[in-house]
Amino acid sequence: MASIRKHGNKWQARITRRATSPLAKSFLSKSDAERWARQAESQLDQGNFVDITEARRTSIAEMIERYRVEVTPKKKGAKQEGYRLNVLKRSALSRLSLATTRSTDIAKYRDERVCTVASNTVKNELNTLSAIFEFAKSELGLITNNPCRGVKRPSPPRGRTRRLKDGEQSLLLSACQSSRAWYLTHIVLLALETGARLGELTALRWADVDLGKCVAHLRATKNGEDRYIPLSRTAVNSLSIMPRGIDGSVIPAQADSVKETFRSAVKRAGLQDLHFHDLRHEAVSRLFELGLNVMEVASISGHKTLQMLKRYTHLRPEELAKKLG
Repeated sequence: MASIRKHGNKWQARITRRATSPLAKSFLSKSDAERWARQAESQLDQGNFVDITEARRTSIAEMIERYRVEVTPKKKGAKQEGYRLNVLKRSALSRLSLATTRSTDIAKYRDERVCTVASNTVKNELNTLSAIFEFAKSELGLITNNPCRGVKRPSPPRGRTRRLKDGEQSLLLSACQSSRAWYLTHIVLLALETGARLGELTALRWADVDLGKCVAHLRATKNGEDRYIPLSRTAVNSLSIMPRGIDGSVIPAQADSVKETFRSAVKRAGLQDLHFHDLRHEAVSRLFELGLNVMEVASISGHKTLQMLKRYTHLRPEELAKKLG
């Protein structure tokens, strides 16, 4: 049984059991103390009791830093998650304690952020915040519920539909050839011919390229699963004339550097609204236009669901018209 006693101007409920450390909490009224004691004892009997004393003393900002040290470094997208952690830590939300944060607080953060940044950015931030609360709940046992659960994420924006128009590929490649980054033309061609992501191409090593079999082995993929991709004649020719550095990398540059040089080439070519990732959309769409079926394209692109594959496929009506005769 719990003991209830007056302590100063408050009522203290205290529970003492052999198998657990003593539990105590103070309330303004005796009835509140008795109610808490009944609930706590019931949860102890069921093995569901969680002492949130430490959670009350721990701010979200403090948990962000612990998560940054213990969890983020193990993730493939650690760099990107680090940016989101910085944003979350600078927010007013970070000053709340783990125990007192409610779903309404998360929703308020969402509504304020969506006015200044893209909805997909807000969705990713909420998912990171949810992972932090899950870490505090499942790994540390500090809280019993995750306030992010049930909070609606912003609707995703419409996927990009940008494809290369007639003559744009020639303009782009010509601008790439004038770049001081000699590899730019090659990586653009590889993206167009294989549909591989930028990160997959910059992580590709010569040891994983078999020009004889016309196959490349992608190891650093977004979903963490290796895949083999076929190399077209154009891709093989491009790879065949590339110099090979002593470090074994096919592309001697990081993804951020490639993006920067690509943006400069796009500007020189006079093209509008073209991102490097649009080359993946172009490549996947071309694979379908060549007549490959869904399974064949998915095995090359690495998409796990038909829904995601559909977002990357934008078939030209004139190409479909040719099939109709």
